[in-house]
Amino acid sequence: MALLTLIASAGAMVCCVLPAVMVALGAGAALAGLATAVPQLVWLSEHKAAVFALAATMLAVSGATLLRARTLPCPLDPGLSAACRRLRRASVALWSLAAACTALGAVFAFVLPNLS
Repeated sequence: MALLTLIASAGAMVCCVLPAVMVALGAGAALAGLATAVPQLVWLSEHKAAVFALAATMLAVSGATLLRARTLPCPLDPGLSAACRRLRRASVALWSLAAACTALGAVFAFVLPNLS
């Protein structure tokens, strides 16, 4: 679930942050070439509200799943128990990364365009 959430958040980053960063760095021509090579990028940018809604929904569902799973018992075997705890920490780290990506993408997509 955390991996799917990271993928949805990455879609939000590609749709809005990547073009803004490329233009800010003076790579507008490279962005035009990228949009020509990957026309789905334009579709993602046109439907950014839906992309962010999907990412936020995935974050909410996976966050609730992680919250529920933190109280579930790990196996009694010491090796499996350590792996269980390590996987839980990795899942929380992935979820946090996805949330940060989505928040950064939302700033670039919805906040910064309104400042100018």
